[in-house]
Amino acid sequence: MTVHFIGAGPGAPDLLTLRGRDIIASCPVCLYAGSLVPQAILEHCPPNARIVNTASMDLDQIVAEIRRAHDAGQDVARLHSGDLSVWSAMGEQLRRLRAEGIPVSVTPGVPAFAAAAAALGAELTLPGLAQSVVLTRTPGRASSMPEGETLTNFAATGATLAIHLSIQNLAKVVDDLTPAYGADCPVAVVYRASWPDETILRGTLADIQDKLGDNIQRTALILVGPALKGEGFDESCLYAVDYDRRYRPQSADSPWASWSDDTEGQGTS
Repeated sequence: MTVHFIGAGPGAPDLLTLRGRDIIASCPVCLYAGSLVPQAILEHCPPNARIVNTASMDLDQIVAEIRRAHDAGQDVARLHSGDLSVWSAMGEQLRRLRAEGIPVSVTPGVPAFAAAAAALGAELTLPGLAQSVVLTRTPGRASSMPEGETLTNFAATGATLAIHLSIQNLAKVVDDLTPAYGADCPVAVVYRASWPDETILRGTLADIQDKLGDNIQRTALILVGPALKGEGFDESCLYAVDYDRRYRPQSADSPWASWSDDTEGQGTS
């Protein structure tokens, strides 16, 4: 018996990995975070599977459900939205299950920030503008922020910021970021990325609050940084004509020449 933690993706049912789909189809028990995991993903569950919405359950109740399946020798598909590596509350479940000797596995999912970037048609790391993406949030009731992990500190790097779980704190976000990025810095708010009702708002730190209105109060990601403008960046050297690389050595003296001779073109016509 194994508890399979599966990242169910940002919302669109077809943004589920093949591995995740197949594991769901093999498990007689499925626990899912009903507030964010779409019902369509549950269609992959086998007939007569026990399906439990954990949205109203506390940690003790969730672990009790898993223990019940464990005692019956039944594998469990445990679904969380997005990817499990950030803000999934998986860690506390893993700690409990490992302490009880219950086997676990983890299958990654498409993270919300990637779905949001795709919706924008944007690369978040443009040469000369930003080469880092910071995934962060503002303090909330569920989790405080460690000392030093502040928006002002992250803004000082000039990186692209993907600010999760913070749309209700947009005014604070703007106040904290404007000194470093400037009022004209591009901002995008992506509500329910990849869902049918996905909404995109574009603006700057100066005007994004006015564009938000009262309709979007949760399930929205805030992206901030010069790279969002999509202009004024350098071209990568990767595809430059004179860039010496293992797949495209520029001369017989290139350190990549012999490597290329041995491997380039194998399996191609």
